[in-house]
Amino acid sequence: SVVDRFEEDCAVTYRRMFGEFGLYSGGKFIGVICDDQLFIKPTAGGRAHIGEVVEVPPYPGAEPSVLIGSQIEDGAWLSELVRITASEVR
Repeated sequence: SVVDRFEEDCAVTYRRMFGEFGLYSGGKFIGVICDDQLFIKPTAGGRAHIGEVVEVPPYPGAEPSVLIGSQIEDGAWLSELVRITASEVR
């Protein structure tokens, strides 16, 4: 699963929400998994880490989030994105 790719210090957990999954790091909401796609909350640091960003709503009516494409396979890269995002969200 996607959650298994994150390094342990990211403390990523998930919760079922509206048929999809909300992702948390250290108790902070950082993203969602919808329709088997990973979406991360947009932050300045996250955008810088990603480079070429694609922001789309994960479901109709939602605020745009960063869609993670092929980088989803790179656990170290994903973990760094989670660390950055968690440090910037409230």
